[in-house]
Amino acid sequence: MSAVLAAQSTRDALLTTDLAAVAENTRRFADLVGGGAVMAVVKADGFGHGAAEVARTALAAGAGALGVTTLAEAVALRAAGIDAPVLSWLNPVDVDVATACALGIELTAPSLAHLSVIADGCAGTGRRARVHLQLDTGMARDGAPPRTWSALAAAARAAEVAGLVDVVGVMGHLATADEPGHPATAAGLAAMRRGVAVARRAGLRPRARHVAATSAALHEPESHLDMVRVGAGLIGIDPSGRTRLRGALRLTAPVVQVRRVPSGTGVGYGHTHATDRETTLALLPLGYYDGLPRAASGRAEVLLAGRRRRVVGVISMDQAVVDVGDDAVWPGEVATVFGPGDDGEPTAGDWADWAGTIPHEIVTGVGPRVRRCAR
Repeated sequence: MSAVLAAQSTRDALLTTDLAAVAENTRRFADLVGGGAVMAVVKADGFGHGAAEVARTALAAGAGALGVTTLAEAVALRAAGIDAPVLSWLNPVDVDVATACALGIELTAPSLAHLSVIADGCAGTGRRARVHLQLDTGMARDGAPPRTWSALAAAARAAEVAGLVDVVGVMGHLATADEPGHPATAAGLAAMRRGVAVARRAGLRPRARHVAATSAALHEPESHLDMVRVGAGLIGIDPSGRTRLRGALRLTAPVVQVRRVPSGTGVGYGHTHATDRETTLALLPLGYYDGLPRAASGRAEVLLAGRRRRVVGVISMDQAVVDVGDDAVWPGEVATVFGPGDDGEPTAGDWADWAGTIPHEIVTGVGPRVRRCAR
């Protein structure tokens, strides 16, 4: 083998979404909580899997509604021709209410200020905004704190009577559902029950009470209420790590260079790794800009030529080096960086462990120059 072999392949790094896996996972949740009671959360471009593709697949497999964070994400779903119920729950106070109403996009009201803007935005349009009141059930994050909840419920009822809004839901979120049985989950559910009772005393009749995300849907049956919001679970992640779901994403890249090096060769920036024997190094055209976390340097592995191979040296912005030992590897051969694990390849969970993070960050962190496809 020559010292350096230039790549002959023109194939790019490729991120492939397995829509059959999304469908299988969705059906699992629909069977668990009842058909139509799953809100498929497709925020952050469907957790990096393609929002429109994941949304269509989940709806066909039994989900009854969609959830996103921003209004822009919801508008993009409508532009893609998706007409299912869509809830957007994280918007500034000056959200474009007219657009939301025109497109039938539901909005959350986490504060009196948000509710006021939503009601004012509907005045004179002849349309009612469909609103989910959002209660802080223990995260000190989004949602109305309990001390303002009664006032928010009363104001929402007044806006209903005025013909400006229709309060269709009450929502919260659980801080510790990733740890089944954690006492904070029981406290959060109790806060949700109190909040719904307050809303009903104010004259509201929300039809969709929802507080559970993926982990709670899987492990806390009392949290199911009228609907569960499933995002990570759609694409194969149980944040609690207790349930095996089907991974839906595969990241591959071709080898672009191969070189034979002697023992003692320093690899990459800072020479944080030096070879302990004569060996072959393969170069992949992926780095931290493309979603390979730099913190995984020296620990991560890929599947190449039928075996797991360790990434050596520091992962740089555009490149990662893999030690293949004495095996024959050629430019153009394709490495699997992560996938569902069915063929022995690393998973997004493996990469998360190597980087000291969570799989959500791995699957949503793949950079824009990686080509995407869904099948």
